[in-house]
Amino acid sequence: MNSRIEVTDKGKKVIFEPGVIKIEKEREYGDLKAAIEKAFSPERVTKFLKALDSRGIRVRSLDAVLTTDAIDAGAGNKAGTARSLHGSLPISDQSQVRELYLSKVEEVDAALRAKFHKLYQYY
Repeated sequence: MNSRIEVTDKGKKVIFEPGVIKIEKEREYGDLKAAIEKAFSPERVTKFLKALDSRGIRVRSLDAVLTTDAIDAGAGNKAGTARSLHGSLPISDQSQVRELYLSKVEEVDAALRAKFHKLYQYY
């Protein structure tokens, strides 16, 4: 993901790059990242979205997704694993997880997004 922004100001090119926030608990973050990526993998994302749909959870509501163990269901992990990992992370790492999760939400194929349009609706 390239977050680099180039702006021309008075004929000068200025490049902005966001600061990198270091992950404090790399193992826990890595395990949770792997579970999120697995839940959003092409072969599992439909199951994940069905789990959200059956529970009446909107896809962008990470707190509800974690509370109901939907990531674990989608990734094929033991219930409570993702919630426990997320809870063990400091706020800065949790923010990184939220950003990762929301980026995965937006990467879902357009046809699946249309099929599960209720999950993707804004209020």
